[in-house]
Amino acid sequence: MDLHAWIFGDDLDRERMLDMDQRLAPVRRNALVVLGVALLLSSPWIGIWTLAPLLLAAGLFKLANRQAGLTERPEYLILGAWVASEAIIAAAVALTGGPRVVTMGWLVIPIVTLPSRFSARVVKLGAAIALVLLAAVAFGTDAGAVVRDPPLVIGPAATIIAVAMLLIALMRSDIEHRDECVIDQLTGLLNRKALATRSDELEQQAMVTGEPVGVIVADLDHFKRINDEHGHAAGDAALAEVAYRLRKQLRAFDLVYRLGGEEFLVLVPGADLTEALTLAEGLCAVIADEPLTDGSEVTMSLGVSASTRGDAFDFDAVTRTADEAMYEAKRAGRNRVCASGSWEHVNVRRSERALASAST
Repeated sequence: MDLHAWIFGDDLDRERMLDMDQRLAPVRRNALVVLGVALLLSSPWIGIWTLAPLLLAAGLFKLANRQAGLTERPEYLILGAWVASEAIIAAAVALTGGPRVVTMGWLVIPIVTLPSRFSARVVKLGAAIALVLLAAVAFGTDAGAVVRDPPLVIGPAATIIAVAMLLIALMRSDIEHRDECVIDQLTGLLNRKALATRSDELEQQAMVTGEPVGVIVADLDHFKRINDEHGHAAGDAALAEVAYRLRKQLRAFDLVYRLGGEEFLVLVPGADLTEALTLAEGLCAVIADEPLTDGSEVTMSLGVSASTRGDAFDFDAVTRTADEAMYEAKRAGRNRVCASGSWEHVNVRRSERALASAST
């Protein structure tokens, strides 16, 4: 099983997670302040030291947010911070008295943040983790009290389960509506709106890390001919299959977008020009080397550009040069890859069928 896919789903789920984590950051800080005030007001009865776990959780989230911009897989840091926060709350409940304290119900709070960032599977997993911690705190601190008064555990456990069920239902409705905004309905790829969000994020990350970002602009060759000769339904089917092949060729953290018509764009975080070119060659080949399901043969022209390691990433500038390179690939004969800054096609990849077709 692909653990990354199981946790974060497809490109849309990951994009949504990264976007929502940024939106949740100020709300999470305010929620921690509310909990801190509650503990402070309760300190005459439970002690001022109970603020320590809360401060630890706040510091953990701050560290995770800072490190997220320095790694290619920030989603793992975010999930790890969530698990740690749930464990910290459980530890605080245990130290303040276990099943008889009102803070037992606080174990449900982190679960509320899961649906905005992760899949329904992770929400269920989070609820299961909360239930295990609940049982560990209750039986580990005062098993006798639980045996004498089971509702001490039954009540919070039912709350955790009910909240998770409601959140999953709301999440599915939210995803359906968000899909309409950021997903191209024909190909299932992310659209221009999603691209704007991701490009802004990469520009900010590059300022911190200095890592390059590659951009590949790809356009199907002679696509109008497919529509004219076989109809728009065939053209739509071709676009959907091309989109599927592109996605299958990419790494987990690369993202492909449909810009409109038969034009696509691929963002390649951490890739310099040479690495982006290698990926583009693979994309060119995966389209040309096998006919589509209906037997028709299509090719793509691709332009590649990348920011320089150590410099800022200017999405508009890099995309513009990649687009110019793509048009040069068209002028050079199509079904090839062209790099920015050098108007010579690079490592042209053509299938035997394409060569035979060209010779006739």
